[in-house]
Amino acid sequence: MIGSGIFIVPAEMSRQIGSSGGLLAAWLLTGGLTVSGALTYGELAAMMPQAGGMYIYLREAYSPLLGFLYGWTFWTVIQTGSIAAVAIAFARFAGVMWPSISESNYMIAPIHISSHYAVSLSTAQALAICVILLLTLTNSCGLKYGRTVQNIFTVAKTSALLVLIVLGITLAANSRAIQANFQHLWMARPSVSLAAGLMATTAGGLFVAICISQTGSLFSADSWHDITFVAAEVRNPHRNLPLSLFFGTSLVIVLYLLANIAYLFSLPMYEMQHVADDRIATAVVRIVFPRIGAGIMAAAIMVSTFGTVNALTLAGARASYAMANDGLFFSIAQRLNSAGVPGWALLIQGCWSILLVLPRTYDPMTGRYGNLYSNLLDYVISAALVFYIFTIAGVFRLRKIRPHAARPYRTWGYPVVPGFYLLGASAVLLVLAYFRPMTTWPGFGIVLVGLPVYFLIRARTGKMQHTGEKSTPEQP
Repeated sequence: MIGSGIFIVPAEMSRQIGSSGGLLAAWLLTGGLTVSGALTYGELAAMMPQAGGMYIYLREAYSPLLGFLYGWTFWTVIQTGSIAAVAIAFARFAGVMWPSISESNYMIAPIHISSHYAVSLSTAQALAICVILLLTLTNSCGLKYGRTVQNIFTVAKTSALLVLIVLGITLAANSRAIQANFQHLWMARPSVSLAAGLMATTAGGLFVAICISQTGSLFSADSWHDITFVAAEVRNPHRNLPLSLFFGTSLVIVLYLLANIAYLFSLPMYEMQHVADDRIATAVVRIVFPRIGAGIMAAAIMVSTFGTVNALTLAGARASYAMANDGLFFSIAQRLNSAGVPGWALLIQGCWSILLVLPRTYDPMTGRYGNLYSNLLDYVISAALVFYIFTIAGVFRLRKIRPHAARPYRTWGYPVVPGFYLLGASAVLLVLAYFRPMTTWPGFGIVLVGLPVYFLIRARTGKMQHTGEKSTPEQP
């Protein structure tokens, strides 16, 4: 869960919301949604401890088609795009320490394939590719290696975040920031326009701003359910999956809230809104270490992003492995290698992630290059939220259609806890669809492209769509 987001996105959120109270309320909403989602997923994970996670849950609660649409979006954009994005984030912060690593320092200059798109290979892209290749290789060597890398970097990045929090609320804290941010907790400083005539200066505007800001905070807290993709390889999954989901998400959300309090103790809202390159964590550390603060924070974020890429790599291949077992992905992806892991699925995932690193977007008006996966991730955040809503609703559906199925763990607070998630996530989704249509509706389009793909695969394999009583895929 802990990647680069918590060190950056609060700056953008502060511009959207404009008040310190609203900023904390936005993170509380993120925390409530994340923990309630984790508590609900625990029932599904304990009930179906198989490789594949959400793909399995959607398939069994609804149909193979809905499971495939999630798997399609997950593999083409959500997981692989996240791997590419976080690997580039690692390279960007490496560039703080080694300036030769840059997205504008080209090994192969941009080759335009249209007026708005190009492909290139910069030193930053090359480093990102090396990170993806390295972690694909280590995870192909067996769960032991991937687990070891994950344990080391989880401890390191959690420690780095804790150090940031301690610095922010002690040495970097100052009366100017505390008075500006907490004396008038709900007073909106200048914020961006949410729509024509709508800003976060009214109750309605604040509600819309908090919902829109969830694209940043929910993305920062995402991947909390990735443990379910490796459920078949977890010891005592009926007990450990629900516990890891609850305690893991709760710990991270508490750290995220404390990090935002540290930012508010250190920087007045106006400075948070205008911090260079949105590197708000770097700005806090620089207060304590003016000369070396940027390097310290860059190293901490490199550790954090490296661990995140490893976790995404380890978990993601298990979804395509499960799809391959159902005949909905490359058949070779269902093979386990000599180390007992889906090596081919890892390789395919790694190759696609690398391909997503290479394309660049181009703005003819400014002459600036962007990254294609960044656009894709913006598009699918809302689509991913749709699948989360369906999965949570699947708990209600499965209790109705399979009332006697073994449930080693039942959702705590049912039906209030899953109901809260459905209500909150639906509100966020509706606001995004209305106020951010340019980045919301294309995501739905990416999902819908999976429809003809699904039926083409079914036609090619000659398999009939199965009912809810299909046997579960072979577990690694």
